[in-house]
Amino acid sequence: MSQWFRNGEPLSQVSIDDRAFQYGDGLFETVAIRDGRPRLWNYHLERLQLGCEKLRLPKPADKALRASLDLAIRASDADRSHCTAKIILSAGISARGYARSAATSGAEFVGVFSSQALAAEHYREGVETMLCDTRLAMFSATAGCKTLNRLEQVLARLEIAPGEAFEGFTLDADGRVICGTMSNVFIVTANTIATPSLDRCGVAGVMRRHAIETLRRTGDTVVVRDISESELMHSDEVFICNSQFGILPVQRCGDKEWHAHTRTRSVMRALAQSGIVECAQ
Repeated sequence: MSQWFRNGEPLSQVSIDDRAFQYGDGLFETVAIRDGRPRLWNYHLERLQLGCEKLRLPKPADKALRASLDLAIRASDADRSHCTAKIILSAGISARGYARSAATSGAEFVGVFSSQALAAEHYREGVETMLCDTRLAMFSATAGCKTLNRLEQVLARLEIAPGEAFEGFTLDADGRVICGTMSNVFIVTANTIATPSLDRCGVAGVMRRHAIETLRRTGDTVVVRDISESELMHSDEVFICNSQFGILPVQRCGDKEWHAHTRTRSVMRALAQSGIVECAQ
């Protein structure tokens, strides 16, 4: 079970008139908490601020938001050494209708969840994936941001039967690979690492950003560009990442199998050295 807080105080209910509930009018961040501290916090904060600009929401004060998060972590029953926090920024309460009232003030909520590390075999052997039929709408005004409207991801996730695959890849309406339902994707071809452009749709994950910046600092070539389904299937290696598990090799997507993860292992070592402890397995 999760515990929710607002301004450091326990919260058990939210108004049904809140625009987050009525329209998905807001943003969220899912933050890995390791040893009591939020991982990649500056990246989460920057993405949240960018989302506020796009949704025309007031930006939260940096120090106040971090203080609220720290209070929630300390007040939670979850194991602080390894848990997950979710920050929700809502447009707040207003009268019925799409237009926001001029008097509407935003609301911040922080939830803390218990979590467990993935089995070591996922990091050693890789995970199974699949291609989802659900396509992502293109030219979204909120491309790259993590809004509260995640219905496309919900529909794509529903395609994955329990035990069938760890993750499902989503394409856009033109058949380009965009991301997983809960992760970003990278391919390795001829020693070059590439990840899909997210200018049209998708969520720009903080671990994706961290991986790109870490690799570029070490002199690796990382290209952000359009990637076709065919390129995905004919690549030498594939790996996925998100804020919670770090990086995982992909061993299968449908009928396609990848047996070698040499380049992926080097990426995992680089991230492990940068503090993403899960990648050290």
